[in-house]
Amino acid sequence: MKTFLRALRTFLILNSALLIFSACRQQMADQPRYDPLEPSTFFADNQSARHLVPGTVARSEPINDQTFFYTGRSGNAFVDAFPFPITPQVMKRGQERYNIFCSPCHSRIGDGDGMIVRRGYTRPPSFHSDRLRQTPAGYFFTVITNGFGAMPTYAAQVSPHDRWAIIAYIRALQLSQQATLADVPPEEQVKLQNAQERQG
Repeated sequence: MKTFLRALRTFLILNSALLIFSACRQQMADQPRYDPLEPSTFFADNQSARHLVPGTVARSEPINDQTFFYTGRSGNAFVDAFPFPITPQVMKRGQERYNIFCSPCHSRIGDGDGMIVRRGYTRPPSFHSDRLRQTPAGYFFTVITNGFGAMPTYAAQVSPHDRWAIIAYIRALQLSQQATLADVPPEEQVKLQNAQERQG
């Protein structure tokens, strides 16, 4: 009887092992597929790679003639313009997105002294340096899109429209640090002078 039970147990263990190992076989990994540029007799042109379906656009490709909007470039040169009018709504959106995605490193005023920089992260350059004040807007778009140095890409987190809105807000920050009284509208100049007189 003991011999029979031992043989039965051995049989069950071997069958279980056989079932387990045969069930783990990944048939999807072994299914037929084409390697890149491999010829195919299935299609009339004998090519396995297919053209895009008309009307579709690859995620990373510009749409129609909007290369400027999606790349910040005209040909190989960075553009120093915006692909749409800068309105108060665009500025508000740019400020909101900037405060969320950019200020942790660049700070709320763009001097590169953000909260995580104070905790040891690599310090980015100040937006108020002569170099970045003279840099075309398209350069900022490219850096936001692709990253630069310690800065990662934000292409997945920030849409192209929001990238341009952020750049508009950065330009406003740059102006705010370099503005003179002559840059202030006349009605606002009067308010500033009245406030100064009250203080002085």
